[in-house]
Amino acid sequence: MENFEMPNDFLWGSASAAYQIEGAYLEDGKGITNWDDFVRIPGKTFKKTTGDIAVDHYHRFKEDVKLMAEMGLKTYRFSISWARIIPDGNGEINEKGLKFYEELIDECIKYKIEPMVTIYHWDLPKSLEKEYNGWESPRIVDDFVRYSKVLFERFKGKVKYWITLNEQNIFTTLGWMTAMHPPGKFDDAKTYYKVNHHAFLAHAKTVLEFKKIIPNGKIGASFAYSPSYAINCEPKNAMSKLDFDDLKNYWWMDVYAYGRYPKSAFTYLKNKKVAPEITKEDELILKEAASKVDFMGVNYYQTTVCEYNPIDGVTPYATMNTTGIKGSTQITGEPGLFKNPPNNYLETTDWDWTIDAMGLRYACREITSRYNLPIIISENGLGAFDKKEEDNSIHDPYRIEYLKNHIKELKIAIKEGCEVLAYCTWSFTDLLSWLNGYQKRYGFVYVDRDEEGGSMDRYKKDSYYWYKEVISSNGKNL
Repeated sequence: MENFEMPNDFLWGSASAAYQIEGAYLEDGKGITNWDDFVRIPGKTFKKTTGDIAVDHYHRFKEDVKLMAEMGLKTYRFSISWARIIPDGNGEINEKGLKFYEELIDECIKYKIEPMVTIYHWDLPKSLEKEYNGWESPRIVDDFVRYSKVLFERFKGKVKYWITLNEQNIFTTLGWMTAMHPPGKFDDAKTYYKVNHHAFLAHAKTVLEFKKIIPNGKIGASFAYSPSYAINCEPKNAMSKLDFDDLKNYWWMDVYAYGRYPKSAFTYLKNKKVAPEITKEDELILKEAASKVDFMGVNYYQTTVCEYNPIDGVTPYATMNTTGIKGSTQITGEPGLFKNPPNNYLETTDWDWTIDAMGLRYACREITSRYNLPIIISENGLGAFDKKEEDNSIHDPYRIEYLKNHIKELKIAIKEGCEVLAYCTWSFTDLLSWLNGYQKRYGFVYVDRDEEGGSMDRYKKDSYYWYKEVISSNGKNL
């Protein structure tokens, strides 16, 4: 397995998101987003960090793409900020916004880097929240499709790979159930499932329009997939895994791949009177789009353990580790169904994320078996405290070890029959880690900035040179 190479056309990549890297939040006609607003609420982010400047990719994208080219990157996955293209979400189109992304795409193409575009990575034009509560209204579906079509028309012939929504499960859960992301609502299950249904329809209608405009392109959604293990073979714990998968994994992946919700989960939510209302027309749209999806996008970071949770047990609401102080995350779950205790067989990161390389293979096998779809690993990486030495070197053997072990398992998955098109690490440069500030670093390239600011100078980490060798050997040399 050590000497096994990836398929010849395999896309070795890395990824980012507009809000986390671009900065320039008021430049060239860009509108205000929900995140520009949300980070200004006291206590929401680590040390009051914002993406106003982020890591200044907006002004330094040519430098960043040149670093990608030096590394030999085959694909770069990035997101487009809706508010740069249509500042108020549904009005006039901002040519300067389109021009920025066109220049970024052209720069990638110049170096033979395949651009992979995410249409929505959580930054919603704020005006749509004010106008009709954003994702809570069915009106967002047509506005999202219109925005997507603007991108398809402008970038057809240049961009082959498209991702509709990034981690729909995360932005909806943290936005409407735990109040940790915009719009900051708490325990609103009825709205939460309605919001998800609108997002599914936006995804589906966008897929259908895409196939008319870019028939030879590839499109899918990216899901934050956390495969599960039952804590032991006691039947009630095995059943807790089934319940977890239906409500936390298949609820999204079944819609993307089959165009329908898992029956037992839907029945459970219907009995609780929080299931979404679905029309016959909705069903037809979701089904038709599912038949046209080209891949399952997977953001893989960790696996989950499932154990039966009594009715008076833990709830979905608990403290999340945003500080990097190990062991500060609390156990969550669904009363009467499942809870998710730590896995005693595995190490964790400083942010209490389980490190499970074999889980990536497990995820690919499960998707291949259940959906028979090609897979794009759209994110996989390690957030850690990195230190720049006096000679500007950054030694991150822990990141190399993490990625090496995950790639080894990915190779086995491919050997076992999984069709994997791309592997994108998170992330290329360091960036703003949403709620965690700038101290949680993910990149191959160290950016000289912290919570207070910095020079924004770029420095290659040891992992940069390591991944360069992985790419040049097409995965043979890890």
